[in-house]
Amino acid sequence: MLKPSLQLKLGQSLTMTPQLQQAIRLLQLPILDLNAQIQEALEENIMLEMEDLPDVPRTSADSTAEVETIKADELWQSRAAERTQDGGWNGEGRPISEYADESGETLHEHLYWQLEIENFTVREALIGEALVDSINDDGYLIAEVSEIISSLHEQPPVTVEEAEKTLVRLQRLDPVGVGARSLSECVIRQIEQLTPETPGYQLALDIAAGHLDLVAARDYGELRRSLRTSEENLHEALALVRGCNPKPGLAISPAAAQYVIPDVFVRKVDNNWQVEISQTGVPRLSVNQQYARLLRGSGEHTVLKTQLQEARWLIRSLEIRNETLLKVATSIVERQVSFLELGDESMKPMVLRDVAEEIGMHESTISRVTTNKYMHTPRGVFEFKYFFSSHLSSDSGEDQSSTSVRAKIRKLIAGENSAKPLSDSKITNLLKDEGISVARRTVAKYREAMNIPSSSDRRNRETR
Repeated sequence: MLKPSLQLKLGQSLTMTPQLQQAIRLLQLPILDLNAQIQEALEENIMLEMEDLPDVPRTSADSTAEVETIKADELWQSRAAERTQDGGWNGEGRPISEYADESGETLHEHLYWQLEIENFTVREALIGEALVDSINDDGYLIAEVSEIISSLHEQPPVTVEEAEKTLVRLQRLDPVGVGARSLSECVIRQIEQLTPETPGYQLALDIAAGHLDLVAARDYGELRRSLRTSEENLHEALALVRGCNPKPGLAISPAAAQYVIPDVFVRKVDNNWQVEISQTGVPRLSVNQQYARLLRGSGEHTVLKTQLQEARWLIRSLEIRNETLLKVATSIVERQVSFLELGDESMKPMVLRDVAEEIGMHESTISRVTTNKYMHTPRGVFEFKYFFSSHLSSDSGEDQSSTSVRAKIRKLIAGENSAKPLSDSKITNLLKDEGISVARRTVAKYREAMNIPSSSDRRNRETR
């Protein structure tokens, strides 16, 4: 007969708090959008200041604090009606503070890129591409799975169950929740990226599964009764739900071209490659210590105390952003030394998982870090994503990157006899002579991606 016993188990887990969620959101922002958010925080939060601003004179500290307290209380009251308590969406289905991708890359291109470099089989990638083609700009799947797979002519035929499994994997790519068929499914996928130990995790899933209408109506009394939970537990769960993006596709959309501000600089010093965070563009923030001292031991000024906590969270989130950027950039540089020294043809194959495992982060976080982040190198300025490419086998046993193969194709075409342009089949054979196994259709795909016309079009252009 089993006897009840008490055991002590020691373990580690990562809890995704709203503050950590804020840090991850800041990771996704390019420098210009990050500056806009910082400027907004400086205007709304009197506990924040830029380090290069002059200090408030000590002789007027008390009177200044009193005036600013009144301003802060009025500001809080005026903005409380404009936004929900914990961010997220504003009740009309629109994200409150999401920033669009500034690279000009479409949502479909962003997803195709991930299908190529993630650990998808060829069959899964084909299914994934068909699913991506049916995703709208908001990030939702707008066709039935059975209808989508009916256009695929694979052997054996693709089943609905097989496509559903691929869809779930697709929904966990960046941005998380893309490819959902409903708001409920979209929010559930985003919450599932948190650890089950996160406060409010299971309750947030329950809300997403069947009670989002009550959240939209702000009927928290009915919500609490339906879920039979306390106000404190409901508050934790709602913080997680509101932290989700109801239209994840809008975070990745084409935008007008603009100047690029590098996030990191890469230099070769004493025969070693070094990575440094750019000091340009992002102001250094600190807490206004004079105001902070006035709050110590005081049971009043709850608004200012809330702003003080938010200021500390923002400063720490910016520190986490810089630390993560440096880790990811350093990992990339260490793996791509050959490219930095020799060029595109020496690019090594690398996928998100390689960096994620090395620095101990989730692949979706690495995807956020590599989007709209730029690295200044002696070879030029490159988006972090440029350094990632899929593996192609070679006879030597050393895998080739798709970027390297593209460079070789471009070089072969550049050196061809213009009167007898190289066909895709001929290029395939030339690459095979170099020990690189690649299909003719893959060569055609890479050539088209580089906007290089077919051999017949190049020949016709030459004879005109």
